[in-house]
Amino acid sequence: MSETKFPRGLAERLRGILIDADYTVSGVRDRLGDAAARALAREELVPALRATGGEERLGLLLRLWWLRSPIPARAARSILPVDELAEAGLVTVEEGPGGPVVYSLVHLGPWELEDGRPGFVVSDPKVRPGSGGVPRPDHVVGTGGASSTLSQLIVDGPVDRALDVGTGCGVQALHLASRAREVVATDLNPRAVRLAGISLALSGVDGARLEQGSLYEPVGGERFDLIVSNPPFVITPDSSRYTYRESDLPGDTVCAELVRQAPAHLTEGGWCQILANWVHRDGDDWEDRVGGWVTGTGCSGWVVQRDVQDPAEYVELWLRDSCEHGTPEYTRRYDAWLDYFEREGIKGIGFGWISLRNDVAQDATVRVEELRHEIEQPVGPYLPDVVDGAMTALRLTDAALLSAHVALAPDVVEERTGRPGAPDPEKIVLRQRGGLRRVARVGTVEAALAGVCDGTMPVGPLLDVIAELIGEDPVAVRERAPEALRTLISEGFFRVAR
Repeated sequence: MSETKFPRGLAERLRGILIDADYTVSGVRDRLGDAAARALAREELVPALRATGGEERLGLLLRLWWLRSPIPARAARSILPVDELAEAGLVTVEEGPGGPVVYSLVHLGPWELEDGRPGFVVSDPKVRPGSGGVPRPDHVVGTGGASSTLSQLIVDGPVDRALDVGTGCGVQALHLASRAREVVATDLNPRAVRLAGISLALSGVDGARLEQGSLYEPVGGERFDLIVSNPPFVITPDSSRYTYRESDLPGDTVCAELVRQAPAHLTEGGWCQILANWVHRDGDDWEDRVGGWVTGTGCSGWVVQRDVQDPAEYVELWLRDSCEHGTPEYTRRYDAWLDYFEREGIKGIGFGWISLRNDVAQDATVRVEELRHEIEQPVGPYLPDVVDGAMTALRLTDAALLSAHVALAPDVVEERTGRPGAPDPEKIVLRQRGGLRRVARVGTVEAALAGVCDGTMPVGPLLDVIAELIGEDPVAVRERAPEALRTLISEGFFRVAR
């Protein structure tokens, strides 16, 4: 592929052609239909090829850009500037059995920008199982589950300056473009910088700055209001195979370095949000390990573990990712990878996210937890409230808590379990119907407080009334209530009124 800048005029014309043919998220979904889309998710192309047959424009574009099937050059030239696209390195023209055909050299997929406008993401074609191929070392991966997870995590804007570290195909930079006045995207891989530039150009995003280099090196002493990263976090004994998933730093060090260096590049109050892997070792608590990356940065943090895999599961996942299952190298690589984990004492690998806010505070706090259940998406709109709750709970002394005005969060409901006719329930729980959908088992005092607190009265007098109603000593209730209430504030069941 040519390393020259993608011509702006060509980008504008190609964008117009794609939109005019309804090569959009909704247009592609409607054209393929549910059965073909489900087959593609199973890496089966035949139903999609059947659904896109003929010489109608959308079908031709789908076969060329999405399914990577050759289309007749005559038909391609009727809708596309083939020679210019070939010069730019996006397609190639070859002689086929029935005459000249056009092949795509990239995957060009429709995307929907945050404001609803059509966008496009350009990446290297996916290497499909059974094809006999493996990704090139500088392979640029397209959109997938991880990129979707990160996009759902990003806090709302607007912000002044945003940075995408390890931009890959540029999909996160597209998300940032609707939130930030200025977007900078970096990647160690020059091919990724090139393809990200095409993604941005085809999506009508002007002015984004693309830089080549590792981690924060390309942005020197610059600061940003928002930093995001889907880094090459795969933990492997061989760091030189694929730049999109592996760094030259050992173990989970690349994620640790992204976190530790973030404050130097954040404005006050700025956010850094990354996806990460981290190791689990015997005798090494993962919460302390990852929380330690954040401690001392002056940032408040929220670390969430969404999944844990044992070493065998992890190795199988990434060998499938590089289409090595069934190849002569599969067993050797599998065995060497397990040897590496054994030498390092790695018993499991966690996957999740880390969000930091540069509070520049001595009492900045880090909340570390595991959430395996389904939560409300996107997370970004309510993520600051999660960090605020943890910070508030940390800062309130018992006396301040009893003087605070507290209100039940609006999405919380109470559930009671007990035998019919029994005077008291066996169990009372508070449940969040939205957000993180947590469940907390509470006592009679906390349940009663949940029923009356609306932010208009301090906690202390409310507890006194509750103690009188249930026949307990108000002093004893005041002494034990703050600990439980602090946890409920930290977990978002209660909010301190401002």
